[in-house]
Amino acid sequence: MKKLYQTSFFYLILGLIGGVFYREFTKLNNFNGITALKALHPHFLVLGFLFFLILTLASFKLNLSQIKGFNKWYVTYNIGLLFTGITFLWRGILQVQSLDFKGLNHIAGLGHTILGVSLIWFMIILKKALEQKNM
Repeated sequence: MKKLYQTSFFYLILGLIGGVFYREFTKLNNFNGITALKALHPHFLVLGFLFFLILTLASFKLNLSQIKGFNKWYVTYNIGLLFTGITFLWRGILQVQSLDFKGLNHIAGLGHTILGVSLIWFMIILKKALEQKNM
């Protein structure tokens, strides 16, 4: 449970930093267009902070960390989210500097794919936890 809380707090900090970076970096570079940096803030806050905050609370009742495969899922999900966030950051900086690399769409897609698979995997873990509690 403590690990889930710390992960939630970590993504809260990343999300807030991402939002400030987006605002200040685009302002500093007089950039008024659309950039991938805009997606960094909500991805970390929703898929990181809020998701792990809810898991922290759910763990009180469901003992999620005791379910087989949970630790592997935890690592995979975080890799997917961080990979996605890094590609948003990288592409957004390039867009602001008019150096966009279109291949980053495919790289970001890999991060999203890892996240998608992880979310399905999580639902399987959640089902097992609910079955153990006879819910």
